[in-house]
Amino acid sequence: MNILELPWLETAIGLALVGSIVVSRFRDPDRASRWGVFFTGASFLCTLFAWLQFYVGMSPEQIARYSIQPKLFGRTLFALDELTAPIVPAVAILHFLSAVATSRAHMRRFSFAWSLAAESLRLATFSTSEPWLLIALLSISTLPPYFELYNRRKPKRVYALHMALFVILLVLGWTAVELGGGPSKAAAWWAAIPLLLAIMVRCGTVPAHCWVSDWFEHASMGIALLYVVPLSGVYAAVRLVLPIAPSWVLSSLGMMSLVTAVYAAGMATIQRDTRRFFAQLFLSHASLVLVGLELQSVLSMTGSLCLWFSVILSLGGFGLALRAVEARFGRLSLNDYHGLYEHSPALAVCFLLTGLGSVGFPATLGFISTELLVDSAVELSPYIGFAVVVAAALNGIAVVRAYFYLFTGARHVSTVSLQLGLRERIAVLTFAMLILGGGLFPQPGVTTREKAAEVILADRAKRLGPAATEPNAPKDHPAAEHTVDNENR
Repeated sequence: MNILELPWLETAIGLALVGSIVVSRFRDPDRASRWGVFFTGASFLCTLFAWLQFYVGMSPEQIARYSIQPKLFGRTLFALDELTAPIVPAVAILHFLSAVATSRAHMRRFSFAWSLAAESLRLATFSTSEPWLLIALLSISTLPPYFELYNRRKPKRVYALHMALFVILLVLGWTAVELGGGPSKAAAWWAAIPLLLAIMVRCGTVPAHCWVSDWFEHASMGIALLYVVPLSGVYAAVRLVLPIAPSWVLSSLGMMSLVTAVYAAGMATIQRDTRRFFAQLFLSHASLVLVGLELQSVLSMTGSLCLWFSVILSLGGFGLALRAVEARFGRLSLNDYHGLYEHSPALAVCFLLTGLGSVGFPATLGFISTELLVDSAVELSPYIGFAVVVAAALNGIAVVRAYFYLFTGARHVSTVSLQLGLRERIAVLTFAMLILGGGLFPQPGVTTREKAAEVILADRAKRLGPAATEPNAPKDHPAAEHTVDNENR
């Protein structure tokens, strides 16, 4: 039996769930940390084998022969496809490196049990395309963050109200879709509007964005990162809204997302608190991903999916670098210069590299995705392209401003060593390697994202007819060739 024929995806989900139960029994933070790293690492390895299993070209019959593949009404519940094959390992490595980078200062505040439970739900969410199962998993995944706030005795009202509204709108919207004839044809306006509003709430689109800042303000940085950075709301949009929504729904979502991207980027440049700065930076990037989905061309969709993958790795690494700063110096303001570079130059370099990678600096993972998104937006409308460029530029200014305030301009006095620990160094440098590797060799990743974009648009055209998709990019200008041209240039 080939090792790749084992049920790796189901094993990854099960390991995270079992690990949550096991780790919850430990009261010693050090012991919980060691077992938490073990289970998240084992789950990541399983997702890596599942990713290899998908791309080595195994037939569905070979996979089904040895796979558990739980089914409901004759349908497979968990499986990878062109869209989720690279996203599931990216989510798993984000959880693994977050556990690895948890320093002693954060061990008592970071719940490894809740983190593993959330990872199991998240992996299952990104591994299913069944609408009601997806809605159920998205609904259940809102509970661990609530208990995080409850255990920390922090305000819960803002988060609870927004997530309750998200779940109610999602259930009402999909119920209306099924009452209106099912997901095989275009949804009626009275079914599309609740789904549109649900996605806007979950992704933090203006005016339903205040819960994101409140969440980062009160949750531990590690748990806050793991909940928002994978962009579960974008996945819900791709699976539930994009295939069946009328064009005006996607246009409305894209317009509100574009406003949010520019607004949040501008707010990030003036924030005085590091947590709120990161929250606004995340909102801008999540909105840019939604803008690319709304343009409905292969080029824009490819750029959006590439940016989605870049956000998971780049903003994940950037958030962990910011978390390492907090572990040593506490929550710092962006009003004064702190001059931390001399005490931890490696942390400063990782902070700047991951931050610039998230805003599309050349030779980083975010560069090609930002360029694809800008090119596709300009082809549709110069105004949309200009707005995307403004948002990206403001995000870059915000990152550099935060770096200058935290690491330059003053001399910080300390009697103890503030260097990165081994575990934190491993985690942040791993993210840095992935960001640079994806930027220097983008072609394989862009090719897979282009295939996923073609599948998504083909599915929409199949359900709604060819007129439902309006390719804005020329036929002889696919994303992969565009990437090669840029590399040669």
